[in-house]
Amino acid sequence: MQRFKKILCVMEHGEASKPALERAVALAENNQAELTVVDVIERLPAGVGMPDGGPISRNLQAVMVREHEARIVSLLEPYRQRFDVKHGVLMGTAFLEIIRMVLRNGHDLVVKCPESPSWLDRFFSGDDMHLLRKCPCPVWLVKTESPRSYKRILAAVDVDESYLPTELATRHALNVQILEMAASLAISESSELHVVHAWDSVYESISGFVVSSDISPEKEALSVEQERRQHQQWLDTFLRHTGNKETRDALGYRNPQTHLIKGGARKEIPALAKRLQIDCIVMGTVARTGVMGFIVGNTAETILEQIDCSVLAIKPEGFKTPVTLDEKR
Repeated sequence: MQRFKKILCVMEHGEASKPALERAVALAENNQAELTVVDVIERLPAGVGMPDGGPISRNLQAVMVREHEARIVSLLEPYRQRFDVKHGVLMGTAFLEIIRMVLRNGHDLVVKCPESPSWLDRFFSGDDMHLLRKCPCPVWLVKTESPRSYKRILAAVDVDESYLPTELATRHALNVQILEMAASLAISESSELHVVHAWDSVYESISGFVVSSDISPEKEALSVEQERRQHQQWLDTFLRHTGNKETRDALGYRNPQTHLIKGGARKEIPALAKRLQIDCIVMGTVARTGVMGFIVGNTAETILEQIDCSVLAIKPEGFKTPVTLDEKR
């Protein structure tokens, strides 16, 4: 994948985070990119009768930092002979400090394992969801049991052209980013590439509120089929004319399998991912740039809560995070 220059890898779970570290190292080497590896620890609160930041709390915090830094150094040891890796320990709320580091240093990708590596709880929870909503750069959440090489990658796009022009332009640009990223990843992993577009029938939605003898089952079926053909045309056109030469070459080489699925994206995309045994989904998490932290109808969030594979989540160009460098805000 020849697109990332400053990668931030978050090691929250020690050895359990090694799949994320291995992905980040391989990506940094392939891109000749700068790699920074960090851990995040909570800032110690004030003790009883002890002012915040007093000598005892500062000493305990320093011990915690040293222990976590030593753990990072140990995990990085096998890679240091190959190239230089920066490292550090952040203090505070995890998702806030990760995003602030992205803002300070201009990282263009965050790689980490999900918050709950045991998978007994929700795959994406708490800080992960905040990170997916608010981080200004792509976030790659690597499943702890992720295979060394992905066999199947799924790009989830929305090629419906019935949106308002301003919304349509944003969605199209996001679709392009998704496809380019998925095609590049498929080439680097030598994996199958799948592209899915889920669509709902507008005619069926309208006819459900209309009582008329003119709406026969045959007419309804014909109208729905016309909608399906329209969505198929949009998808075919998008795949034929989207992306730079490198992306089109990658698509020609990987020969992506397309999936036009009738039904809601919230239900159908996770079901398809499970059916195909997808290793990684590439998808957008935000469609609009005018509202900070806006998730489209919670569709992306609902999908993320149902999948059990890795995900590479992308924001549209111009997205502005609601997180600031000012800790008081």
